Amino acid sequence: MELCRALTTPDTMWTFCPNLGASIFFLVLFAGTTAAHVVQAAHYKKTYCWVIIMSSLWQLLTYIFRTISIQTPASFGDYAAWFVLILVAPLWTNAFAYMIFGRLVYNYTPDRKLWGLAASRFGPVFVLLDIVAFVIQVYGAASATTQNLPADKVLRNLHIYMGGVGVQLLFILICFAFGIKLWSIVRQATVPSRSARPAMLLLYTQFAVLVLIIIRIVFRIVEYSAGLKSTIPRHESFQYRLDTLPMFFAILLYNIVHPAHIMRGPEAEMPSSWLCCGKR
Repeated sequence: MELCRALTTPDTMWTFCPNLGASIFFLVLFAGTTAAHVVQAAHYKKTYCWVIIMSSLWQLLTYIFRTISIQTPASFGDYAAWFVLILVAPLWTNAFAYMIFGRLVYNYTPDRKLWGLAASRFGPVFVLLDIVAFVIQVYGAASATTQNLPADKVLRNLHIYMGGVGVQLLFILICFAFGIKLWSIVRQATVPSRSARPAMLLLYTQFAVLVLIIIRIVFRIVEYSAGLKSTIPRHESFQYRLDTLPMFFAILLYNIVHPAHIMRGPEAEMPSSWLCCGKR
């Protein structure tokens, strides 16, 4: 039986034997979704799609560095790179979902408002909240990967990261409530100039993406709740099934039901605002 290089290498960063084939497999999958989103963004000429491209790209980089780290297990930099990226990359998907909700409100509500929040402010407000969660998570995740940090301080920093994840979950649930309200408006077809059917398809996609993000968030909250020596962090199958796969499907859903395909034409363009990434 071949010995595991990740465990037999002196000063290895790994505490279990990672699967190189699985890492390469997801590297290829995310390379595909990234390339597809770049092509779709160019085809539809929608600059706001850079956000979902970044999400897929960061996931791709996660598995590039993970693949390298498996083969160079003593490299702290390679290990820290994939560890931090996998924790924070989904925030880009979250931000894109918020931006799409804002554009749906703009295109499919009579007064372009939802519960008093203007469509032009919907995306910026929720993206700003996402940035707050992002900063907390990056601080916690980056601090947890500081070299030679005692185990108790690593766990403390991971708890900071988990707090950021909890904040992210709260904002998603608030957005979900707005989404249900929007669904009821679109379902009544209150904007006769636009077909409700494509909007409903995109809305269902939005709900599916948020559910996938929630699955991933719950997993991350549970992962280190029992400490660093719990079963979950030492078995990568949990990560693949409850983090990587949900995020892959979330990104893939936007390839299949692309927002720019549904909200087309100059009349669908939302006015530029301070955080809406331009008119397109």
